[in-house]
Amino acid sequence: MALTASDFGAIWLTLQLATFTTVLLLVVGTPIAWWLARTHSRLKGPVGAVVALPLVLPPTVIGFYLLLLMGPNGAIGRMTQSLGLGTLPFTFAGLVVGSVFYSMPFVVQPLQNAFEAIGNRPLEAAATLRAGPWDRFFTVALPLARPGFVTAAVLGFAHTVGEFGVVLMIGGNIPDRTRVVSVQIFDHVEALEYAQAHWLAGGMVVFSFLILMLLYSTRRRVLA
Repeated sequence: MALTASDFGAIWLTLQLATFTTVLLLVVGTPIAWWLARTHSRLKGPVGAVVALPLVLPPTVIGFYLLLLMGPNGAIGRMTQSLGLGTLPFTFAGLVVGSVFYSMPFVVQPLQNAFEAIGNRPLEAAATLRAGPWDRFFTVALPLARPGFVTAAVLGFAHTVGEFGVVLMIGGNIPDRTRVVSVQIFDHVEALEYAQAHWLAGGMVVFSFLILMLLYSTRRRVLA
């Protein structure tokens, strides 16, 4: 038994979710990682702990509290409603928000490690050449941190593809809107449709392996 139209819809939605989430995480996570790598503020510990929370909290806990925050009575929900955007739960946008928070440490931590590995000497050398803070960041720090960006993109994308608890809590199980691959596999197993579950799960294993191989080979070329 081959994949169904519903299975292909879940695959396409998962790829869209992983792509949007990875891009947003790189945009949002880069300044956070840079600040964590460079700051001596007392807030570094608390901010780093908040970023790392998804590593230790059960996904259902994160999904539950995000559901409350984005609901009609939550802080985020009231804000989105005041902007005329409605509420985010059970929408693709809600999945993106939840995925960004849930996959945050898998992007921020590799970037932070890459920025810390640069050290002060290259930045100080650029400063002696009258390079401003923005010039030092874009022309020195970012190029030297390229391996960290590759690792962050790999981990962020792969982790988002494998989400289950968070997306189920926030998005539910709406075909072509919030039903991602992990939820689709769960549905097949729950309905005792093991053949369809095998096709979908096995296909995603092969796909994920090929993506990771491609990205890690790219990372090796960057390091070479």
